[in-house]
This record gives sequence, structure tokens and C-alpha cells, in this order.
Amino acid sequence: MGHQPPPVNRRRARDMRFDSTKAEALLWHAVRNRQLEGYKFRRQVPLQNYILDFVCFEASLIVEVDGSQHAENPRDENRDAFFRLQGFRVLRFWNDDIVRNMDGTLRAILIELTGCVE
Repeated sequence: MGHQPPPVNRRRARDMRFDSTKAEALLWHAVRNRQLEGYKFRRQVPLQNYILDFVCFEASLIVEVDGSQHAENPRDENRDAFFRLQGFRVLRFWNDDIVRNMDGTLRAILIELTGCVE
């Protein structure tokens, strides 16, 4: 996937890192600095023509944090399908679910990362 993202996406991703939602900030606090079983996550990463909320390249895992604008959004389905074809797995969580159940969110991410159910 050696395609450089458009400069506008790089600027937008940088801006999004400084203007994250509460759910994004909470999740970032939990996964940054390899805090989740040593897996390295990056946030607001421009890739191709998209900006990924969170990505762990070593595990080919994308984690998206969605607000109500994403409900049954065909663009999200197309985007997820595109990244699956590139070998990524995609998890989506609602903002509210992250805020109310961070432990469950992290458990679901770990299961996807390791393939192990506790």
C-alpha cells in the first residue's frame, strides 16, 4: 500500500488528532504507548484516500470510532470492504459504547488482536 495520501488528508488527520471526540480520547489513552499487550497503535492515520481513527499495522487491525452519522452508512461499508481487500481487519465501535464500556471495548480489540477469548 505504498500510495501517499493527498496532502489535504495529512493536514486533516493532524487537525483531527487535536480535536478528538471524548470516546477517541479515552480509547487513545488506553492503547497509546503499547499499553494494550504491547501492540502499537497510531491514531488519525491518513492511508490511501481515507483517515483511519486507529490502526495497528503489525496486526493489520483498524479500529473506527463512530458517531451517529455513521449509522448504516454505505460509504463506511465500501471503505471497510476496501481495507479488508488490503488484508486489514476492521472493528467499529459507537462513541457511547466506548465511553460506557471501555473494558468491553478493550476486550473486543484484544480478542481481535490475539484470537484468544478469555
